[in-house]
Amino acid sequence: FDGKRATMAGLADYLQRQLDAPVVDKTELKGIFHIQLEFSPSQRQAGPDSPPPDNDGPSIYTALQEQLGLKLVSQKVPVEIVVVDHIEKTPTDN
Repeated sequence: FDGKRATMAGLADYLQRQLDAPVVDKTELKGIFHIQLEFSPSQRQAGPDSPPPDNDGPSIYTALQEQLGLKLVSQKVPVEIVVVDHIEKTPTDN
């Protein structure tokens, strides 16, 4: 990941897409950063406590901590969701 003019909210959004899980920025860091993060894509889904598989780079969790000094912490937080509880097909005139 090479984020020029990135914000922490933007990094959280990128991580959310990579991990396919909600990521909330709680760093309280304001401003714009040039963020370079190198990790093994095959380890995206590995959890922070998972043993490292044999490949050429660190997991995204290890890379965040070692390269940026940031840590992903699993916790429950409120997230916005949309729930559709009912739907009906509208009759059309044919």
